[in-house]
Amino acid sequence: MSSLSGIFQRPVIAASAVAIASVSADFYDKSRPLKSLEESSSSSSSSNLLEEINSSWVSRISLSKLTQLSFITRIRVPIPNVHMPIPNTNTNYSLIASSPFLHNLYQSADLAKSAKPLAYSYNIPLSQSDVLYRWHLPEPNAAIDCSSTKSRTVVVLLGWLGARQKHLKRYADWYTSRGFHVITFTFPMSEVLSYKVGGKAEQEVELLVNHLSEWLEEEHGKNLVFHTFSNTGWLTYGVILEKFQKMDSTLPGRIKGCIVDSAPVAAPDPQVWASGFSAAFLKKNSVATKGSNKEEVTVGTRTTIEVKPALTEAALLLILEKFFGVVLRHPSVDRRLSDVLSVLTSKQPSCPQLYIYSSADKVIPSGSVESFIEKQRKSGREVRACNFISTPHVDHFRNDPKLYSSQLTQFLEDCVLKKSS
Repeated sequence: MSSLSGIFQRPVIAASAVAIASVSADFYDKSRPLKSLEESSSSSSSSNLLEEINSSWVSRISLSKLTQLSFITRIRVPIPNVHMPIPNTNTNYSLIASSPFLHNLYQSADLAKSAKPLAYSYNIPLSQSDVLYRWHLPEPNAAIDCSSTKSRTVVVLLGWLGARQKHLKRYADWYTSRGFHVITFTFPMSEVLSYKVGGKAEQEVELLVNHLSEWLEEEHGKNLVFHTFSNTGWLTYGVILEKFQKMDSTLPGRIKGCIVDSAPVAAPDPQVWASGFSAAFLKKNSVATKGSNKEEVTVGTRTTIEVKPALTEAALLLILEKFFGVVLRHPSVDRRLSDVLSVLTSKQPSCPQLYIYSSADKVIPSGSVESFIEKQRKSGREVRACNFISTPHVDHFRNDPKLYSSQLTQFLEDCVLKKSS
């Protein structure tokens, strides 16, 4: 498969339309009564809407049809044709170039061959939140008081789908305030939507891998700790492990701990991928972060609140699930995912692992996390886990910073600092 950008374009534009409709409809529901909404959708506002929207199939999706989900069965998900040649041009002709809703400019940091943290140069002046890679130095006061083990340890934060540098800052600050060096690494949506096997996304990971390996080789006793977020960060960790193992069989042994936040699902599940992309598209409007239609659910001895998606988000999820049902079965994608998942399942380093998850997570099912934890324990790995019960996807730290901090502190002290000293 030459590129996913072409096969992503039509169905994800459909998803974007539903996402926009979701936000608009939710706002409209709050500002006017239901009766007025029904009248407006069946009268003059429909004609006004048709005049404003470009003449495409999206323009035929009215609010009434959207709520009935009747248009979904007419959306055709194209099956990729791997034999079709793709013109080699310098133009990034993809959904990102044509849709301002998903437009997410970014620029990779210039990873110099020197392994020491340097000032980065950029080809295009962008905001700091758009940088792909950043090195954070320990806070001066913390660096004075910290142990030598901390000063020789870099914590690598691998962001979730749609995360930017600003989203990882609170985690980086937590580590730097305790004397650790930190690297934050994120993939913009544009990079994921234009993904191709062995393409730019994996090349960016390889740059990071080369940088880390050179830093480790500078001085004996330097170590790494990985902190991943959602399945995107976890799969990125798998690619890094794979490259480490091919580069130098001793490099995985320099990893002294792995913290997995809101993951994993160790299988190419279309429903999980659909939920992840839906959350990335809708952000704060997604049921992954908040919602209505609440139901009480008992987990063990505690009771949590289960939220259900609105009809429009349910439509978006259905479209994406159909789409990923096709894409994830494509031979090249399936083979690449299988290779990475094999590394993460059976070839992880012997370092301790900490899993932070929640029964209320609407993207990553808690059962999948617990099943993977059990398999890792049976394979002889040292595994710790904490179920936050009621916190949303990749939002455990913000909702319960005290518990999150205590879990990290105990894990680092017991499994990283003591064993490395």
